[in-house]
Amino acid sequence: MKLEQRKEAIVRLGQWMGDIESNDEVMGLIARERSHNGWFTKDNVLAAMKAWSRSLASEKVEQWLSAYPELDQDKPEKRVGVVMAGNIPLVGLHDLLTVLLSGNTALVKISRDDDRLIPLVMQQLKEPEPGFKGQMIPVIGKMEDFDAVIATGSNNTSRYFEYYFGKVPNIIRKNRTSVAVLTGEESEEELTLLADDVFTHFGLGCRNVTKVYMPQDFELDRLFGAFYHYHKIGEHNKYANNYDYHKALWLLNHEDLLENGFLLMKEDAQLVSPVGSLFYERYADLASAEAVIAQNREQIQCIVGQGHLPFGSAQQPELWDYADEVDTLRFLIDLN
Repeated sequence: MKLEQRKEAIVRLGQWMGDIESNDEVMGLIARERSHNGWFTKDNVLAAMKAWSRSLASEKVEQWLSAYPELDQDKPEKRVGVVMAGNIPLVGLHDLLTVLLSGNTALVKISRDDDRLIPLVMQQLKEPEPGFKGQMIPVIGKMEDFDAVIATGSNNTSRYFEYYFGKVPNIIRKNRTSVAVLTGEESEEELTLLADDVFTHFGLGCRNVTKVYMPQDFELDRLFGAFYHYHKIGEHNKYANNYDYHKALWLLNHEDLLENGFLLMKEDAQLVSPVGSLFYERYADLASAEAVIAQNREQIQCIVGQGHLPFGSAQQPELWDYADEVDTLRFLIDLN
């Protein structure tokens, strides 16, 4: 397949996603996803689809791929294993698309948490572009006969990945999270946008903010007020169970916390707060906060705040915003 065919195919995919709500059959599948994975609510899946639709606009695809003139050159095809996560809808799609655009074959190990949406998208890619049919191979059981691997998982599974895939070129991703830095000068609009960074996908993504650094005199009520439009998230049973469990645990341990019925806020030096909660840490001066973040940079996916990503954009990455800042497409192009 020529590069232009591949590009046109993924742009068509974006258009299909953008028009998804007019497709009754697919909307029925999306409505049923919650019974398969309780976190994949209709709103959650549609949010992911719409974000992908924006990303796969023709001009953005062109901008992304313009940095890789080598893509248009013929080269031996490689078999690339793609081990996907399933914490948020379609989280493994970027890796799949990079393999296809690089002209290689993807051996796709789909997460059981997202084993209906990813096949749906794969089918949508194949139907208008038959050339993709042999380039997307679902893997059931043990992955074999691969030349390279891109694997996403937890800190625990990464040890297995490193053992099993360590003899071939690989990208192995571990747990990461995201943080926000407040200066106290933020507008109410900015703090309202920060809520999207915290609550989108129930906070389950590595790009979700789980820790906020703030000045000593910052009033937490400002956050509670700015976050209120997400209050109905507390009606989701899995989210509410997490909220109730950690509230009970922390109260039992006599730990100080603040709550508003859908969010627990706790002062804590840790980076990753449990679902239903948000950790915060006060700083004496901004430079000290930035120093702490720098020390923990390998555990941090995104930083939101002035001088960093704009508030509200953490879960809306561009195609060139690679996970862990590792250029996946360059890795695939450079395979020997």
